[in-house]
Amino acid sequence: MSLSSFGLEPLCCHAWNKDRTQIAFSPNSSDVHIYQMKGKEWIKIHELTEHSGRITGIDWAPESNRIVTCASDRNAYVWTLKDGVWKPMLVLVRITRAATCVKWAPLENKFALGSGAKLIAVCYFEKENDWWLSKHIKKPINSTVLCLDWHPNNMLLAAGSADLHCRVFSAYVKDIEDKPGPTPWGSKMPFGEVLLEHRECGGWVHSVCFSPSGDSLAWVSHNSAISVADASKGKEVTLLTTRHLPLLSVLYVSETEIVAAGHDCCPYQFSYTGPGSLEFVKKVDIPKQSSKGNVSAMQLFRNLDKKATTEEEETGLGCLHQNSITQLCVLEGLKSKVEKFSSVGLDGAMVVWEFKVLDFNQL
Repeated sequence: MSLSSFGLEPLCCHAWNKDRTQIAFSPNSSDVHIYQMKGKEWIKIHELTEHSGRITGIDWAPESNRIVTCASDRNAYVWTLKDGVWKPMLVLVRITRAATCVKWAPLENKFALGSGAKLIAVCYFEKENDWWLSKHIKKPINSTVLCLDWHPNNMLLAAGSADLHCRVFSAYVKDIEDKPGPTPWGSKMPFGEVLLEHRECGGWVHSVCFSPSGDSLAWVSHNSAISVADASKGKEVTLLTTRHLPLLSVLYVSETEIVAAGHDCCPYQFSYTGPGSLEFVKKVDIPKQSSKGNVSAMQLFRNLDKKATTEEEETGLGCLHQNSITQLCVLEGLKSKVEKFSSVGLDGAMVVWEFKVLDFNQL
């Protein structure tokens, strides 16, 4: 594990380039900062300043090396690096409320954008007019779209919203791609078709994530629960209510292992092996050692006299992040076998976590 601090401002989102040598994030402002690792230090090399509202989403396409950003100014930009300068192209999103999240499709030929206008904009590039257009998914969304994730087949899109629903839509755009084949989620997939609608999430759905195969979908909601829908088992939903504070981000690190983090300031590992088998595994963070056992009787009396307690005063939270974790990202390895992942939080820090999936065949 390693921690890097980028100041005191909260970091709500971040994204990595293909070789993981550069990171893009916004320090709770309308600007995007791009840092590069030089030696053992992060050096700021670019600053993207086109937005006029607070940045709410960033995603970096690894193959095309394009960055898409969205903000509360109701705009989205696709940034392309030319001659060492990032140049923006405005996207015709056509929304009347703030954009909330954005995500490139796996093939990088389109991206999805969530908003407070109760819709999802699926945006694609039209070569004839040299601009980015959008198609809207509106029904049956009844509130702000808070999170998005693409299925590995590039056609299905998962969305969580503030109307306490988690849904899977068809995001097939016939103008730019071939007709999709059947999947465990459904066979008929016209644009905007609802393939899953789970109505009992119990709170705002903060984050959604497809498994590496795309056969299951995990999400976390504001009622401190984590849920998994299994398309191969009739879309059966398994829910686990945790004792932690609400989780804000969820990430598959293998086909069965899930990592989630949020207001508890540290990641937790969960395991899903089938319907009804979603279990808490462990806390990924390693807490700092307490010196409570070495406190003398005299010190206990002093604490009782000064603070009305016998406990030693703790500095910090006993974990690497000192405030809520807002987003998790894959850093190293394939999604089916993640070796490292990163987290950013409201403390202005970025932490790199190492993760090893136990292979029982090697035992």
